[in-house]
Amino acid sequence: MAAVAVVATGAALLGIGVRARFGGHVAVDEPQYLLTALSIFEDFSLDIDDELDARRWIPWAGTGGLPVQTEVLEGGRQISPHDPLLPILLALPMGLGGWVAAKAALALMAGALAALTLWTAVRRFDVPVKPATAGVAVAAASAPLAVYGQQVYPELPAALATVACVAVLTAPRINLWAVGALVTALPWLSVKYVPVAAVLAGIALWRTRDARLAAGLAAMGALYLAVHRWVWGGWTVYASGDHFQQSGEFGVMGFDPDYVGRSLRLIGLLVDRGYGLAAWQPAWLLLLPAVGLALYRRRWVLLLPLLAGWLTATFVALTMHGYWWPGRQLVVVLPLALILILRSTPRLWAWLGLIGVVTYGWLIADGLAVRITWVSGFEAVGSPFYQAIRWILPDYRLGWNGFWPLHVTWLVLSIATIIWRFRHEKARQGRRGPADRALADAHGMQ
Repeated sequence: MAAVAVVATGAALLGIGVRARFGGHVAVDEPQYLLTALSIFEDFSLDIDDELDARRWIPWAGTGGLPVQTEVLEGGRQISPHDPLLPILLALPMGLGGWVAAKAALALMAGALAALTLWTAVRRFDVPVKPATAGVAVAAASAPLAVYGQQVYPELPAALATVACVAVLTAPRINLWAVGALVTALPWLSVKYVPVAAVLAGIALWRTRDARLAAGLAAMGALYLAVHRWVWGGWTVYASGDHFQQSGEFGVMGFDPDYVGRSLRLIGLLVDRGYGLAAWQPAWLLLLPAVGLALYRRRWVLLLPLLAGWLTATFVALTMHGYWWPGRQLVVVLPLALILILRSTPRLWAWLGLIGVVTYGWLIADGLAVRITWVSGFEAVGSPFYQAIRWILPDYRLGWNGFWPLHVTWLVLSIATIIWRFRHEKARQGRRGPADRALADAHGMQ
């Protein structure tokens, strides 16, 4: 655990020197989180009006100005349209050491995530120690986990809360206080994590049948809504966002969503040429057979939160191709996907994953040379592995004629791989004795 924590923290720290955009070290939503953290440290307030007026972002976001995100509220208040738990976590390091310290704090969280993922894989899902250690280290030293280990977004802390919750839910005796705290933390990191939190809460209630937990979670949900109505003026933080004053806060999901078109992301989130997981870490393709195995073994405690996160990224997120590093919407559940893979093909993950580690190293080198940044130009990275892989992946930014043949190919291969692994495991178990099958089924339910 110490070893993978050091690898994860080190890989994340290396990324701090790479600019978010050519004009600044942080960009897009990152300045909003940092300004709020600074305001909490200095003023014990979420109001960033004085920080904006003083242009406090210039040393780390550049002189080009910030995109307007806040609506001016009554009394001149400006409250960032982002949930406050991440700024609260970063308030002390931001106040004492500035943006570098804030990113270093996130890198330490990346180390904690790697250590906890390893512990959960070994102690809760019986993954052998050595391949689990190698596999977690590879994941922690490659994109997107290494990238979001220092990006000022709630993705990494949310992933940490999700893994911790799964570790608690698979314990012989469930700690209700821990479940309540972890499930509650997810929406306070971002409202987009509500589906994952709801699934985890549902699993906890199904396993415990405890009315106290149900009442506590209901109270926390009511408190969340009440605070948002009071502070942000709506049911979510987006009510204070400048961009949503005309459409309403739920315009964040799109003004006229095309859910049929968004369904392409079901496979696109994995295989898109620029924004898919496999482009930057090909070993994530092993998730396909891992899902087939997990379906047969009924590992619902991993599959259901993973499905909730994936469907949120598919149908709720405004776009897959944003001004951010690829894989952002999936980071919250990627450690669960990693555990599934480590239960299926741990050694293959470790060896194939070295390609992603090399690509991440190339990204760092090109970034430090200011040839690319984390949110722009990264597809020009010099890694020969990425440049070779990208041509067999569909580019969903092209028209239908541009991505359709590769999309169909990958869709068919994906479905076939999941079915094949399911049927292969079923046939293999059919050759085992009744006692062995009963033991495997019991472990799968856990």
